[in-house]
Amino acid sequence: MKAHYKKHILEFKTPSGTSRGILKTKEAWFIIIEDINSVGIGECGLLRGLSIDDRPDFEQKLQWVCANIGLGLKQLYDALTEFPSIQMGVETAFRSLASDDPFQIYPSEFSRGETGIAINGLIWMGDKAFMRAQIANKLKNGFSCIKMKIGALQFETELSLLKSIRQEFSASQIEIRVDANGAFTPHMALEKLKYLSDLDLHSIEQPIAVNQWDQMAFLCEKSPLDIALDEELIGVFSTQKKEQLLKHINPQYIILKPSFIGGFKGSDSWIEISQENDVGWWITSALESNVGLNAISQYTFTKNSTLHQGLGTGGLYTNNISSPLQITKGALLYNPSKRWDFNL
Repeated sequence: MKAHYKKHILEFKTPSGTSRGILKTKEAWFIIIEDINSVGIGECGLLRGLSIDDRPDFEQKLQWVCANIGLGLKQLYDALTEFPSIQMGVETAFRSLASDDPFQIYPSEFSRGETGIAINGLIWMGDKAFMRAQIANKLKNGFSCIKMKIGALQFETELSLLKSIRQEFSASQIEIRVDANGAFTPHMALEKLKYLSDLDLHSIEQPIAVNQWDQMAFLCEKSPLDIALDEELIGVFSTQKKEQLLKHINPQYIILKPSFIGGFKGSDSWIEISQENDVGWWITSALESNVGLNAISQYTFTKNSTLHQGLGTGGLYTNNISSPLQITKGALLYNPSKRWDFNL
């Protein structure tokens, strides 16, 4: 058995705005394992500026993994606690290696093309006209749930955008989620949450910045709008710390990005603890290429969630890996008649 890694720079079709700035490119790192008659492919979904393993020795750790691939999945995974995106890449690559088809990571009705996964349509930050155009496009394409990133424009402007949607579509027609990416200040957050709650929104992700457990707990208790933790989960490795976080803050939901929280094993851990504490959850991709998105989507389907998932990022890039993944009427589908083109 031998392994190597490859880097690929993904280029956004349209520069995509977040509360942290404009994204134009995204790194994709792949681990490829080769055995006598098999190949395994896994993506390490590093996101600069947000992943806990965005550190100078990231590539060095990839080199170490490839040099020590013979240790096997368990030993490698356990040695990579501080590198959750590499944990996911290794997990995926070993599952891929063991499959007859390297892109059948979690075989199911989804990966056989028999059923889809309901997803939210993502609305990126930008000026009012740009955001309105995105919203119109998602509704035209059959989405019944949209997720709008907020925190970059004036709050009144974002509020008016949301009001305009609600005037046309009721909550039973369109579910709206918003993601503040920690943009609100603690002393203003509750007032803003009250304004947002008047619009029959589903939830808000990460209203204030991370590591403010007392303030976040206060908001989760007092807010008329359900709160979902997102970035708050990054860098929380131990089961004990996960339990402490959920019990202290007591959010309504948590959002799982496998590339940020230790892959599928890490996601399983969070799901188990959240269920014990009556906290809801859904799964979201973290701007991976179609290779990582495919693995996350196949894993997600096995969890039987009834909520819309955040898996609609495959069409963001001009040079993504061609794949059988496609979006139809607000659902992510795997079309077995289409082929993968992994020739990087």
